[in-house]
Amino acid sequence: MTEHKDTLLRMEHITKSFSGVKVLEDVFFDLKAGEVHVLAGENGAGKTTLIKILAGVHTDFEGEIRLNGQPTLFKNPHDAAESGISSIHQEMSLIKAMTVVDNIFLGREQTRGNVWMDYRTQKEKAQELLAQLGIDANLSLTVEEYPVSVRQMIEIAKALAYDARIIIMDEPTSALNELEVKRLFQIIQDLKQKKCGIIYISHRLEEIYEISDRISVLRDGKHIGTAKADDLSPQELIQWMVGRKINQQFPERKLFTGKERLKVENLYLPDPIGSKEWVVEDVSFSLKAGEILGIAGLQGSGKSELFHGLFGTYGKSVDGTVHLDGNPFKIHSPIQSIKHGLVLLTNDRKGTGLVLPMNIIRNISLSSIKAYSPAGWIQIQKEKNTAQDHIVAFGIKAQSMHQEVETLSGGNQQKVVLAKWLETHPKVLLLDEPTLGVDVGAKHDIYTLMNQWTKQGMAILLITSELPELLAMSDRIMVMHRGRITAELTKAEATQEKIIHAAMGDEKTA
Repeated sequence: MTEHKDTLLRMEHITKSFSGVKVLEDVFFDLKAGEVHVLAGENGAGKTTLIKILAGVHTDFEGEIRLNGQPTLFKNPHDAAESGISSIHQEMSLIKAMTVVDNIFLGREQTRGNVWMDYRTQKEKAQELLAQLGIDANLSLTVEEYPVSVRQMIEIAKALAYDARIIIMDEPTSALNELEVKRLFQIIQDLKQKKCGIIYISHRLEEIYEISDRISVLRDGKHIGTAKADDLSPQELIQWMVGRKINQQFPERKLFTGKERLKVENLYLPDPIGSKEWVVEDVSFSLKAGEILGIAGLQGSGKSELFHGLFGTYGKSVDGTVHLDGNPFKIHSPIQSIKHGLVLLTNDRKGTGLVLPMNIIRNISLSSIKAYSPAGWIQIQKEKNTAQDHIVAFGIKAQSMHQEVETLSGGNQQKVVLAKWLETHPKVLLLDEPTLGVDVGAKHDIYTLMNQWTKQGMAILLITSELPELLAMSDRIMVMHRGRITAELTKAEATQEKIIHAAMGDEKTA
């Protein structure tokens, strides 16, 4: 096959195995200057392995990489970076205990005369990159002091600092809100004008079609096809990805409300890091059995903090009145909340949802371990039986229930976290980005499960940065801005425009 004159990258016959199991087989992928080439596929399809080969992480593979027409073999990630390849990783590569500026220039520190650190130049360049992304961050603070969305922007700034010709973006918008996504897309357009090539991985269909020039699909480690975005319909793309037809992205939702499950009145939450007085201020709402109440808001709106406050993450610092099933509920601690049937799926499954080195069995029983050890000894067979039931019910794809969760794909990890919480028999489920980094097939599975749970009487509070998901799955939507509620919309009233206006503080939509 003849190479196009604008071809930056060509990967041919790429084959890679782990422990004798092929995860990539005879894969082809190419990238032209000034284009966004989306690499699509379900979790576990081989996308991350392919880009790790390109980024120099995996060096033992079969096949050939050609960079600007020349055969290339990278010895390590630094070698790939020196050749003009930069990566924005799905699992952030930031060091939380280091400052923002030190993270951005880690491994390629600016120096004077190759001897002295040039801190002034580093700060100026870092400030310029963050300003490009619309982020006002204190460069001297450590990364761990910022929420996930800001860390994601810092990760993007770090990749842009390389001044690379090829930029790999693996789920770069997974923790970003609508406005931050628009800023990133504008930067991508600027990079295209500079003849950079972008390899883009995303599970968001509307995002894929907004940003891509071409789309390549992997399934089960094999190259299924490549097409221009304009020539591939969303239905065909989904079928390429999952190998079967999914007639509609969101399953039909029927509302069956029951008694009031949760009532919150005049809730206040002081800022955990003390930079302002309140992160949640005078918030009141109610939630009925069988209902999904969507919570919308931009970064800094206080929506995730509201969830953590209700769950007891901040202890007794929350002020306000809460009733659970009509009974007064005093927020005390996560243990207390779990005991009373209020649980939280956080937006960071690896950091706060799972114990990665532990297997599927132990992660599922983690929050309900007392049920398996009434006399102090774990009833192993009972624990295994329960895990197997959840693996079947959730459609968790794994070699066995003894597999460590860190080896599972993102969608299957998310299903393990959901199974863990379902095993506590919750009345109220707080879902913070439940489909974050999850492929289209697994998303559909999670939506179906949410419908099943609410039909059984569970009540769900839902945060998602994907507005189509929020609109489709919510029965009502509450919008927050700087800790306060700016709008409450019925399903019939809610539109993307109304939500965005209210999220920016326009209370006329309320």
